[in-house]
Amino acid sequence: MAQRAYKLTAVIITLNEDKNIEDCLKSLLGIADEIVVVDSYSTDGTEAICTRYGVRFIQNKWEGIVAQRTFAQQQATGPILLNIDADERVDEVLRNSILTEKEKGFPLKGYTMNRLNNYCGKWIRHGEYYPDRKLRLYHKNAGRVEGSNPHEWVQLNENYPTKRLEGDLLHYSFRTFSEHVAKMNHFSSVAAYTLFAKGRKPSYSKPILSSFWTFFNGLIVRRGFLDGYYGYVIARNHAMYSFYKYAKLNELHKGKPI
Repeated sequence: MAQRAYKLTAVIITLNEDKNIEDCLKSLLGIADEIVVVDSYSTDGTEAICTRYGVRFIQNKWEGIVAQRTFAQQQATGPILLNIDADERVDEVLRNSILTEKEKGFPLKGYTMNRLNNYCGKWIRHGEYYPDRKLRLYHKNAGRVEGSNPHEWVQLNENYPTKRLEGDLLHYSFRTFSEHVAKMNHFSSVAAYTLFAKGRKPSYSKPILSSFWTFFNGLIVRRGFLDGYYGYVIARNHAMYSFYKYAKLNELHKGKPI
């Protein structure tokens, strides 16, 4: 009875995720009482896979990451939410941590967890990619989705105490270097448009200074060099993302397309 009173809903947003979604769903079996997938009209096999696993599959027009996450949160019928992406999986230790809190009735309003990123087949344990702590498990009425495109996060409504759960949320981020570059180019454009819409002024020093600090922080301060070649690649790409974002903002102020 206590477990039913604290039903856990896993919430996922998707767009053409048939390569990822099944492993994600498998990792949630035995943890989630309900799985809600909000899809932006996929054209691949995402819906068919979700149907096989008996999830609630809802299609909703994409209006931005914050709007889509908020809509998905509203579809959950249970009081406890676990936000997870299609390219993420719950590892065994994290699974047990969640089940332990579930047995106790989730006494806290929010729970954080480390996210362990897999980059081109290598697990990255330093730099900006680890511990990459996220607040993903929380009481529905105690949190909301905040942020600006293309990034979002969960913000608790008050300064509630939280607990870090043992285990990792496994994130299969990029399979290839080219995939990372393509996404970096797309997201930097989205971020530039968002900054432009907010009235951010152009700056010719910002792209240079921001990219330099991002590279130095990821590779040296946060010890990304300990991950070897891919640690360097990630730090460099993050720096270039920062450079592109502010350089594209400058272009928008000149009336040029990006």
